[in-house]
Amino acid sequence: MKLFRMDDLDAERCANEGAYLRFLREHTMSAGLYALNAGEPDTQGSHAQDELYVVVSGRGSITVGEETAMVARGCVVFVPAGVPHRFHHISEDLRVLVVFSPPEG
Repeated sequence: MKLFRMDDLDAERCANEGAYLRFLREHTMSAGLYALNAGEPDTQGSHAQDELYVVVSGRGSITVGEETAMVARGCVVFVPAGVPHRFHHISEDLRVLVVFSPPEG
């Protein structure tokens, strides 16, 4: 079993001075913690893998393809491979669990 605590992951991400920390890479999937502070732009584009976002904390909006929705703690968003997407209008610091399948490079 591998057990992770969000507070520990966020502290490690901060220590590495990055918005994203990949903490798991297995044969069929990978997972990371993505952080965007209020007002910060999200510069990501599309990915070659399917993606699942689980909003752990914060508030903002996400656009996936042509669809836009507000997200907050407890929201889960599926993004198909190859579809452009980004978070925006972040009003409270976002912490998002990200799962890629197959695993990201």
